[in-house]
This record gives sequence, C-alpha cells and structure tokens, in this order.
Amino acid sequence: MDFGEVVHTDLADGPYSVVLVCEHASNRIPDALGDMGLSADALQSHIAWDPGALAVARLMAERLSAPLVHGGVSRLVYDCNRPPEATGAMPLRSEDYLIPANADMSDDERHSRIEGIYKPFAAALSNLIAENRTGLELMVTVHSFTPVYHGQQRAVELGVLHGTDDRFAQAMMATVPADPPFVTRLNEPYSAADGVAHTLDAQALPTGLPNVMIEIRNDLIKSPSQQQAMADCLVSWIARTLIEFQKGGAT
Repeated sequence: MDFGEVVHTDLADGPYSVVLVCEHASNRIPDALGDMGLSADALQSHIAWDPGALAVARLMAERLSAPLVHGGVSRLVYDCNRPPEATGAMPLRSEDYLIPANADMSDDERHSRIEGIYKPFAAALSNLIAENRTGLELMVTVHSFTPVYHGQQRAVELGVLHGTDDRFAQAMMATVPADPPFVTRLNEPYSAADGVAHTLDAQALPTGLPNVMIEIRNDLIKSPSQQQAMADCLVSWIARTLIEFQKGGAT
C-alpha cells in the first residue's frame, strides 16, 4: 500500500541542543483507506490527530533553533507513539468511536503499516538523534488532548509527562512559575502506564538523552495567538529548566 509521506523532518541551522517530535501532527488518511469508515467530523477530531500540536511544535522549533520530526499520517492508521505489539498502534476503538478499517486486518496489512509508517518514522528520528547526539541536551515530544473525555471535563491544562527517565520532567515541575498561566500537573491526563511514553523510552533512553513529553489541552491552542502564547510559555520554561538541569550535572 502507498501511504504517501509518513514522516517530515523540519531542519534548522545547527548545531542542535534540542530535538522536537510531534507524532500525531497529521490527520491524513492514505487514499487506499478512504475514510476508514468514519465521518468527516470524526476525522477532524482528536481521535485522528492532536489538533494544534504541530503549530505549537513548529513555533517552539523556530524559537529553539531545533529540528522537528513530525508524522504525516493519522494515528488511526498507525500511532507512531506506540510499538507494533501495542493494541493502540492500530486501534480498533478510539474513545467512543469504532474504527471499521482496523477491524479484521490481515497479518499482511498490519505488517504493511508497520513497515510503511512506523519504521520510517522511527528511523528518521533515531538517525537525527544519532547524527547530532554529541550536542543534543534534550528531546521534547509535543501533544494535545481533548478537554472532555468520555463526557468528563478535564481540569488540567498542561501536562508534563515522563517515561523511564523522569529527570527532566521532575526538573520542569521544580521550575514551574510561581503564578503559572496554566493548570499544570505531572503525568496528567496520561502517564507511562497508559502506554504514552514509547517515543521517549525507545528514542532517548538508549543514549541517556534527557527527555520529556508535553500534553496541551487543545482548546487552549486553537488560534494562532493562543499557539504563539503557548509556544512562548513552553520555550521560556524549558530553557530555564535546561539551565538549572545542567547546573546540577544531571546530563
């Protein structure tokens, strides 16, 4: 199956100290899969991608002079933040939506998606890290989440998440502004127990690269002005944390 362009790498002027990742940047469905049995509204919703996340990640990359690796296909086709063996890699259900195109997939079709989407994405990121590891100090993955999930309103506005390596997430929580502009919590609305730390653990952990996952409530990044404000907040916070982190010799 032709999946089209499944991974994009936006480069900046090097050398790089930070690398950014946005796995759920796109809601594009390859032509061969049609609409996957879903409505147009469903394919525009959070089940298909992380609305606003790519715009914020690009603004952060610009401010940090950082490269950005981002997905080019909907996570309903393959979720690049999940390993091939994970149930959620090619989900049968997302929140209240059944995903008809993912039901009764053959082994060949599953293999095709792994080879055609997951592996190229993982390789693009791992190669970028390997080529720049000497100067890299941090990997940041950028996501967004829906304000209402299974009918429940979420109070958290900004989540700081970690996988096996909690060093930078803990450092960020230690440097939250005294009067933070957003309700910020550690490992909310998700944690590694929900399977969301795959990219962190698979890509950064093997070389000891400090890493963190940022989750942003998507109603806070709908407009360009909101996206600019969020990027400014996160870049300032991350830069301040990185200085303190390095003082402590944690790298």
